[in-house]
Amino acid sequence: MSRKPELKGRAARLARLLPTGGTRGQAARAPFVLLVVLLLGGGLIGLLVLNSALSEGSFQLDDLKQRTKELSDEEQALQRDIDAYSAPQALQRRARELGMVPGGDPAFLDPDGTVKGSPSPAPAAATPLVLAPEALASTSAGAATGTPSPYTAVSAPAPTPSTAATPTAAATPTPTPTPGR
Repeated sequence: MSRKPELKGRAARLARLLPTGGTRGQAARAPFVLLVVLLLGGGLIGLLVLNSALSEGSFQLDDLKQRTKELSDEEQALQRDIDAYSAPQALQRRARELGMVPGGDPAFLDPDGTVKGSPSPAPAAATPLVLAPEALASTSAGAATGTPSPYTAVSAPAPTPSTAATPTAAATPTPTPTPGR
């Protein structure tokens, strides 16, 4: 039999102010524990959502970096093509294919109307290197059947291998294939 010691004086007055039941203390503690568990669970869920959002942003950033790299590579390939097509040798070759010839000596006019230099005409091309589509169709149709086509137009003769300008491998620009085309 355990008996509580009797308190006297000030200790007795304090003992009367404090609750004596043990069930009441347990009931007051349960809402606090529930609140702490809910706060910790909410914090963990918040961190999970934040982590997922950051991961998604990271994946989007990687995709955009890859797309930027691809577009940069395509831009460089197109710039190489432009440089190859605008090289002097390529321009000269394409001009000859179009039937152009180098110009003769130029003459200049002064503001007072006098002519400086002696102009000379450009040398005429022996045969045009570019033919109208009708001439190409008639040449191939006439060669295949042996009879001239009724739709053939009179034009310059087709270029012969000896007079046609054959581009060399060094003068021909080789365009690089671009991705996505």
